[in-house]
Amino acid sequence: MAVNKFIKYSLFLFNFLFWISGCILLGVGIWLRVTKDSNKLTEQAVPGIDLLIAVGVIVMMLGFLGCCGAVQESRCMLLLFFIGLLLIFILLLAAGILGAVGEDKVKDWIKENLEKMLPLSSQPQDVQSDLQLLEEKSKCCGLINGPNDWGSSIPASCNCTDTSAACVKTETRLVYQTPCVTVVGDIMKKQMTVVIGIAFAIAVVMIFGMAFSMILFCQIGRKEASTT
Repeated sequence: MAVNKFIKYSLFLFNFLFWISGCILLGVGIWLRVTKDSNKLTEQAVPGIDLLIAVGVIVMMLGFLGCCGAVQESRCMLLLFFIGLLLIFILLLAAGILGAVGEDKVKDWIKENLEKMLPLSSQPQDVQSDLQLLEEKSKCCGLINGPNDWGSSIPASCNCTDTSAACVKTETRLVYQTPCVTVVGDIMKKQMTVVIGIAFAIAVVMIFGMAFSMILFCQIGRKEASTT
């Protein structure tokens, strides 16, 4: 019994698309790392960019494995490809559900991670520099509790230069009163919107890839059985 050529080359095409999806994930991860909105501060709060890059590499490897399995008609490669796709699909589905129903818990988790960075004056210089740039741009000060997060060494980035913003007077000067936790959350939300959109597209490709891989896997098995 001959293997259906349409199924074989369709699987190859989907695996190629899957490999491209991995390249896109890897590219987005790198973009989020180098973009101006991705700084040491957000990495400290939610270190998910490295995970995204790792997933992109894994998806690329699975796509390559599926392409080889389709061309060489290898049941072992196709089975490994299917299992890998299934595991990633389950993880994406679980992450999507948790993100949808537990949005408040995610916000609380981010806040808890930011609280671990206090006092801000004890953070590495690169983290402090990124936060100070954010404070100047967004007219906020500190992360959770406002200027108090800096302790006694409130930086010049907190100086209230816009009287229309909420400000508070310290012993020496006027500083912004609003904490930056909302701004940090908005940055992460914007990044996650990009990630979720691409992950959804990859999940759709995964469904077709799993279906075609199983069909080809069964056809190769029947072909091997008929020749023995």
